[in-house]
Amino acid sequence: MQTGRSVVYAKNGGAAASQPLAVSAAISILKQGGSFIDAAIALSAVICVVEPGASHLGGDAFLITHHAARKTNLAFNGSGEGSHAATPEAYKDGIPLHGYKSGTVPGLVSTWFEAHERYGRLPMATLLEQAIDYAENGFPANAGFVKRIAGHLAIAPDTNVFKDMGIDVSVKIGDLVVQKNLAQSLREIASGGRAAFYEGRIAQQLIKGSEGWFNAEDLKAHTTRVLDPLSIKYRDLTVYGQPPPTQGMILMEELLLNERFDVASLSETDRIHVGVESKKIGFADRNAILADPEFIDVNVAQILSKENIDARLAQISMDSAMTDIAPVAEGSDTTYFLVADKDGNAVSWIQSVFHG
Repeated sequence: MQTGRSVVYAKNGGAAASQPLAVSAAISILKQGGSFIDAAIALSAVICVVEPGASHLGGDAFLITHHAARKTNLAFNGSGEGSHAATPEAYKDGIPLHGYKSGTVPGLVSTWFEAHERYGRLPMATLLEQAIDYAENGFPANAGFVKRIAGHLAIAPDTNVFKDMGIDVSVKIGDLVVQKNLAQSLREIASGGRAAFYEGRIAQQLIKGSEGWFNAEDLKAHTTRVLDPLSIKYRDLTVYGQPPPTQGMILMEELLLNERFDVASLSETDRIHVGVESKKIGFADRNAILADPEFIDVNVAQILSKENIDARLAQISMDSAMTDIAPVAEGSDTTYFLVADKDGNAVSWIQSVFHG
């Protein structure tokens, strides 16, 4: 008896995500002649509507694009800058996990337009059409949607966020979820472009909601960075990842460590052990050096160097697990998807609200 999903084959493009409604929107755009980025923006927008606990217009985005004809790969860093008020004195007790002081300028919408400017074909209004429809007319709540509401209320029982979004906190699986305010915001973005979000009515709402923590200049000055991705050779593959300030270096280091083992000949237990120990090292080095390279020198090349991999490899024992690398609490409010078109172009896309 088959307990998993079967493989899907397609010759004109494809999309994979956590939400079938979002995947359907992407496939629809591809059928209309849209590019891989057109389809990805449509998917991204629908995810914001139907899975707001994992990502939203108020969150960030990180993309790696591959353009087949040009043989180029780009990393889009859609993370936001801190507030003008984000000084060391404002964070004497550390950065909180929740509330406006934990936030940065939202980067997702800017990233839509930055990627669309390079690779888009269809107008933004067409790409946001399905998301607007689901926000305006509703979609059925699934188990994950209901669970996230309960989880958020457990942390912040007095929150007004669901009221502001027009979401009934008593929603049950299968109930119709309508978000009129979100539909209006998406319509404004579709017609007014990037400025509608970062300078218009929406910007004023963000400033008001943060009680002035963010100001008009914080929002207007935001830009999405377009960078060269990190890359390594892993066996017979070239692997690309996001450069700092995000965390592509972790996977790179893990792979370089794994490459030193004949993993195919290992038992399942030993393969898992090698993977876990490599992951511990990757996260430990992340914790030690990762920062914003616009302000601090981040020497990723040293972490991925043969010398460091040799030294770290010596720490991996096949007889015991490392216990001196403490785990760090990580956020889970993130979603991932990918889209490819018939020309071989593809995008690997993460969008997140962190502990949203």
